[in-house]
Amino acid sequence: MSGWPRLVAAIAVSWLTLQPAAAADRLIPVEVALGDVSLNKVPFLIAADAGIYTRNGLAVRQFITPAAAAAASNSGVVVPRQYVRGDISNPPIGIGGGTPMVYRVATDAGAVHRVALLTTEGIIRNTIITTGAITRVEDLKGKRFGVSNPGTVTHLGALAFVKQMGWDPQRDISLMINGNSLNRLKQGRVDALMGSALTISLAPEMNLKLLVDLTPYNFPVAGSSILAERDWLKDNREAAARLVKATVEAIALMKTDRAAFNAALIKWFNITDPLVQERMYREVEEIPRKPYPAIEGIRYTMAMYDSAEMRKHKAEEFYDASFMEELDKSGFLDRLYQ
Repeated sequence: MSGWPRLVAAIAVSWLTLQPAAAADRLIPVEVALGDVSLNKVPFLIAADAGIYTRNGLAVRQFITPAAAAAASNSGVVVPRQYVRGDISNPPIGIGGGTPMVYRVATDAGAVHRVALLTTEGIIRNTIITTGAITRVEDLKGKRFGVSNPGTVTHLGALAFVKQMGWDPQRDISLMINGNSLNRLKQGRVDALMGSALTISLAPEMNLKLLVDLTPYNFPVAGSSILAERDWLKDNREAAARLVKATVEAIALMKTDRAAFNAALIKWFNITDPLVQERMYREVEEIPRKPYPAIEGIRYTMAMYDSAEMRKHKAEEFYDASFMEELDKSGFLDRLYQ
């Protein structure tokens, strides 16, 4: 809690035109969809609960998508119903992977082109989870590897790992979509999966094995990001600036206030087990204090999913670092941790 008074003081420092008095005059409504149930979404939960959105002049309607809630349930996490909304098809702001967004733009005629404003995961931080039957990394060859969907962070991570091992992704391993949940592994429908901080924290309770942490490999990725719909961003840059500022404040609070972190897990994700909360909190340090858009991750994604359509695009079409640059130049990011 000792960092919180300093955080409040930092918020009082003006940035652009966002003094608290001005923000209080008019709240800008913004709809925000949380693309999955994961550690990377917790700062946005805290921003809502701690009043950080409001202090930055935003009236945020934030929700978890039905698909995200369903995926979480397959790993034993039951999201409270009141936070799941399926009546908004394409909100202007999505909190999700930049990698899958880039992949969809190049492969899906109905994809919404979005722009990453900040990213909390610039390298693959997944851990490969298995049953006790697999004890060595080499034993994964020829096995069924659970990922979510083509183009997702877990799919990119699996491809990067297979390439690192010198294996052929078509012949030496079976990438199983919709296989990235602990229940699929327990049911024997996959032999291994790419685990996030959430599933890593839950796996020991199911007697599952954490085989190898991919973090040391430094595989680039455009992971969880603020993804603004491109056309919306042109006319709503003030709202976008406030959202980015609120997010970095929430990250700072999460890193310094364990109680706020636990409260968000309980309220939004129904995660009440103190041991699971503790395991998840250990991963908070991996979230950067200056979460610039993952430019190298976008480039790596484009290279890994190379195609004629992908080559029509440039990496610069998928990110806008100006909001983070302005905060950094002003000294605001550093003051959050003083």
